[in-house]
Parts: sequence; C-alpha cells; structure tokens
Amino acid sequence: MSSQQIPEENLPVEQGTAHGAVEGAGDPFADPGLPAHKPRIQDIDERAANRSERAVAFMFTLSMLATVGFIASYVIFPVDKIVYIWPFGHVSALNFSLGLTLGLALFLIGAGAVHWARTLMSDVEVADDRHAIEATPEVKAKVMADFADGARESALGRRKLIRNTMFGALALVPLSGVVLLRDLGPLPEKKLRKTLWAKGKQLVNMNTMEPLRPEDVVVGSLTFAMPEGLEEDAHDFQSQIAKAALMIIRIEPDNIKDKREREWAHEGIVAFSKICTHVGCPISLYEQQTHHVLCPCHQSTFDLSDGARVIFGPAGHPLPQLRIGVNSEGNLEALGDFEEPVGPAFWERG
Repeated sequence: MSSQQIPEENLPVEQGTAHGAVEGAGDPFADPGLPAHKPRIQDIDERAANRSERAVAFMFTLSMLATVGFIASYVIFPVDKIVYIWPFGHVSALNFSLGLTLGLALFLIGAGAVHWARTLMSDVEVADDRHAIEATPEVKAKVMADFADGARESALGRRKLIRNTMFGALALVPLSGVVLLRDLGPLPEKKLRKTLWAKGKQLVNMNTMEPLRPEDVVVGSLTFAMPEGLEEDAHDFQSQIAKAALMIIRIEPDNIKDKREREWAHEGIVAFSKICTHVGCPISLYEQQTHHVLCPCHQSTFDLSDGARVIFGPAGHPLPQLRIGVNSEGNLEALGDFEEPVGPAFWERG
C-alpha cells in the first residue's frame, strides 16, 4: 500500500508542524543539575561530629594495637604449633594470628578513613567543566586552591585526635613488613652449627633403619646413615637430616692418606657429611677405585681417602668428618658432633 492510499489521520506527524508538536521539547541531553544538598547530622551538631571523631580515632587506635599484636604473635608462637579453631579446624597458630592481626590492622585503617570521609569531610558536590590537558597558570592556581580547600574541609588540622591516631596507625603498619624480614634467614643462633650427632649416638642405616655394625660395611661400599632416635615422621625430620646425613665408606687403612681421617675412622670405616660444601646438595655418587665422591649439582669432587679434600669444582672446603667408634653392643657410634659446621662454607665463616 503506498502513502497515497493511507488515510491522512494515520500518517506520522512531523515535529514542528501544525498538528501540535512542541518545538525543542524532550531534549535527552539536557543538564539535570545537582540535587539540593542535604546537611548531615555532623554538619549541624558538633556533638555528633565529636562522636564521629572519637569513632575514627578508636578504629585507628585498634589498628595500632593489631599491629603490635602482629609483632607479638611473630615472637610468641613457634612455627610448628598447631591449634584447633572453630570453624577452621586445626591450623597453624602462627599463621592464623599473623593473618588475623595484620588483616585487622589494615581493615581498621580503611574503615576509619571511610567513616571519616562520610561523616566529617565535606560532602558538597561540586561540578567542574572539562578543560584542556595542558595546565595553565590559572589552572595550577585553582588546583592549589582546591587542595587547600580540601585540606581545610577535611578538618585535619582542627581534628587533632583523628590526625594523631591516623599517623600512629600508618606509622606502625609498616613495622609488620620489617618483622617479616626475619624470614629471609635464621636468627643469629648456633642451631645451624650443631647437628643431632653426639657422643654415644649409634649410626642407623637409612635403608634398613637398623644400627650399623662394622661387618655390615664392606670395602668399597657406600652406605647412608642417620643418628639414632631420628624418626622419618617427626615434624623436624627434613631440617635435621639435612644437617646430620652421613656417608659411610670402608677403605683399606693403608689407602687412607690423611692422618686425622685414619685416627677418626674405625678399622678403615670413615664417616663424612653427605652435604656438599658448595650449596648444600646431597652427595651420592661414589667411585670405588679412586675413593672420589661427586656432587651431582655442580660436579664438586672430594677425595675420601685424603680427608675429603676438594679436588675439583666450586666447593669451598672439604666435607666434615664425624669421629666414630664401636660401643659395647658392637654397633658403630659417634664419638661427638662434627667439629665444623656442615654444608656451605659461609656458615663456617659467618
């Protein structure tokens, strides 16, 4: 059907024609303006403003206490302490306390800042026209004036209680990061200089978990041993075996070149640390004919017939030797601890 066939009363009405359309009406981009500003209770009642100030200061103070609790938790709780906390179950006391206190410290700073902004800072909406990116001297002056107005309206200078507690909370929170530096390395103690070996500790075969006897070690063999009493399911097994692991080798006494090595051995059975003195890798490659052991990580090579001195590679010093003997039951035993720290050389020189 063409337009000529449509009744006139059904044709669309053009805007601005005599059919009654209002020219310019219904502009979808008209500026609606800003709603009328409604003052808050804190704007008209100084007592309410003071209550808000105390609430903000209280949150900042709690944040400071939470930070102190974070530092105290780091000192009080041992790493291996497990506690039951409903509904989380069995968790690390240290990790739970650190997460809880640091989370509270950061949350309370944020909550205090939000409450401060919503109740005490100016909430008057200001419309500003867009301007060119380049800042003119007039714009710079306006920015500085706006900053001064914002600082004045924030009441930072007048609300000294909020200002002081906020500075205190912000100053204490970074201390949490300083305390975390403790995890970069062990505290200056002697625990890395000592192992579980002591006079009378029997040598236990790590494969059979039975005490070693001299007749169990044949010439040319390599056996790995650990201290008596160390259990594989113990929570500190890995940290202890990393220092106390032994290599047991039997060499013909006449083939031992080093005098001290011969004196610290038992019928040619020598015990050396299994931990490489380069970066602490476990040594396990033994060459029977030359009595050399090779570290698989960086190829440091030690001569076990000559005091385990370094003959090749980046290792800094010989493998520590453990003085051994035989007890009344006929089992091999340690006659003391290592005389020098095991592992990388920096522990010995530190």
